[in-house]
Amino acid sequence: MSILVAPDSFKGTFTAVEVSRHIAAGIRSAGGAAVELPVADGGEGTFDVLARGLGARRVSVSTIGPWGDDLTAEIGLTADGTAVVELAAAGGLNLPSSRERDPVTASTFGTGVLIAEAARLGARRILVACGGSATTDGGAGAIAAIEERGGLRGAEVVVLSDVTTRFGDAARVFGPQKGAGPAAVEMLTGRLEQQALTFLREHGRDPRTVDRTGAAGGFSGGLWARYGATLVSGADYVLDLLDFDRHLPGCSAVVVGEGRLDSQTGQGKIIAAVLARSGTTPVYAVVGSVHEDLGGYAKNFARVIVASDAAAMTRAGAAVATACPANTRGHALR
Repeated sequence: MSILVAPDSFKGTFTAVEVSRHIAAGIRSAGGAAVELPVADGGEGTFDVLARGLGARRVSVSTIGPWGDDLTAEIGLTADGTAVVELAAAGGLNLPSSRERDPVTASTFGTGVLIAEAARLGARRILVACGGSATTDGGAGAIAAIEERGGLRGAEVVVLSDVTTRFGDAARVFGPQKGAGPAAVEMLTGRLEQQALTFLREHGRDPRTVDRTGAAGGFSGGLWARYGATLVSGADYVLDLLDFDRHLPGCSAVVVGEGRLDSQTGQGKIIAAVLARSGTTPVYAVVGSVHEDLGGYAKNFARVIVASDAAAMTRAGAAVATACPANTRGHALR
């Protein structure tokens, strides 16, 4: 049997593909077989995982960042008409900017440009991963960009997120992470309330009443209210897309990973989704660090191994292989 290696990215340091490759190398070095299945939950790195899983062609698009800086971002296009867009590519909190990084003025306009371009190029279904945003504009910028560029042209939008927060709570929950102080949070919350009333009046949809509408500062709710976008768990969508449940029965253990294991891991993140699907199969966690607030959640894992660089990840893979005697030599999927 093989070991299923299904890590998320380590934000800012290693992609999910890189983490998977290093851990699998360690497993093989110890005589084991590994199935590499890098995953994501709608946050950073989801574009790469989806584009790889779908075999999407990458297309460069000229757009702007959250504070108006010119930039080039990629979208993915498949032969069957599916497009992949990552909000963080044009609206991400960590994007460089020559302007003031104001959480109030940060806009999703650049992401709307990417969505509109995917529709113009013939996409019938547009997957939007919306983690890591700098914005709390309720999707207003994205909607403006889409409308200016000809609309969705009949395309369906599916928004992938790792949170269930509602539209009206977006500023209070996520604003401080984006640099918004108490006064800015209050102002942004009031603005979202007004936007919700406008959506209700003009489109008959109130995003304050639906889970997941608060993702990316209300971006998901804006697209739901204006275009009827489907809002889904990014973690479950990715696991289904990658056929996780089909791979699991042939594996003696699962290895998950992320940059930081903490109390939020169990709240819609990819590791929680993997644990929920793994049943009695032992799950090992290889992570960059462990927060002290993890507490009893650690009991979900056969072992938690801290590995913050490539060499440590390889050693961790070897340790997992050694701990799984049922794991035998075989061919790995790449």
